[in-house]
Amino acid sequence: MIGFLRLFLVALVFLSLAYLIVRTYARSVHREELEREWDESRSGLSEADRDIFINAGMRVYQQGAGRRLLWLVFILPAVAFAVIVWLVNAQ
Repeated sequence: MIGFLRLFLVALVFLSLAYLIVRTYARSVHREELEREWDESRSGLSEADRDIFINAGMRVYQQGAGRRLLWLVFILPAVAFAVIVWLVNAQ
């Protein structure tokens, strides 16, 4: 039982680090996309308008990305691990 708890804690730490890395990378990629879109289409407006556009786009992105990343990084690996353990022990 102690071994399982130790495995759970190590997995939780690893998945938390993976979540933070993936979240940071995805946010930076999306921000670069917004900056590129601004540079291509709205180059005549002021820098303040650019910041407003990028911040609004990041807020919209953050509302949907959080749930998807939680599923991708925490839920799916836990379910896959549980299914593998069940299949191995079912024989």
